[in-house]
Amino acid sequence: MSKYTTGEIAKLCGVSVRTVQYYDSRDLLIPSELSEGGRRLYSEEDLKRMRMICFLRDAGLGINSIGELLKEKEPGNVISVLLEQQEQTLREEIDDRQTKLDMIEEIKREIKRVENFSVESIGDIAYRMKNKKKLQKLHAMMLITGLPFGIAEWGSVALWCITGIWWPFLLWTILMALYGTWISVYYFSRVSYICPQCHEIFRPAFKEAFFARHTPTLRKLTCTCCGYHGFCVETYGRKEEEND
Repeated sequence: MSKYTTGEIAKLCGVSVRTVQYYDSRDLLIPSELSEGGRRLYSEEDLKRMRMICFLRDAGLGINSIGELLKEKEPGNVISVLLEQQEQTLREEIDDRQTKLDMIEEIKREIKRVENFSVESIGDIAYRMKNKKKLQKLHAMMLITGLPFGIAEWGSVALWCITGIWWPFLLWTILMALYGTWISVYYFSRVSYICPQCHEIFRPAFKEAFFARHTPTLRKLTCTCCGYHGFCVETYGRKEEEND
């Protein structure tokens, strides 16, 4: 049966001699025997154990957890649970880092787009990023609920053209108008706007917001805080709701 010195087992496992010695000091990898000269010698089973320790360390498990795991007679089930927990932890870290990366990219885009970029602009971006998913859900809800009305109305137009029956078109036009009024009130009661001048978050009057020129992310409004008139950035919620 092969015997390995500390240096040999370190080389086979791709770690330093000091790492092997550290695992020995923590009783994770105790040598099978000592040579006559006092050198530590490791067996094939020790090599397998060392490789398992390295794998678990690479997976992000702590030394204490590995130590407890190696004490188990049948560690298979415990390893499975630990790996699932570690997977969840790593995924949360990835999501957190992705959120931070998205914010950095958003700030970089804003720096290029805004002429007078300031510290307050970073606060505006942070607020928008925080509420970005809520705004996306609101847009998706509007699309999902409005699509059937649009299909029905165009179907009634086709029916009118083919058969000459016009009343379904009139009915769906009325229903579409009622839906449009309701969804507009619903929408503007849930979004606010960030003034690029004073950086305050405000909610305009419904009539102004409804008829204002706009893009998917901007709307030309008059800030209720400083009186600035121009394109303001759309976001979800309102400042007092954030404070609550």
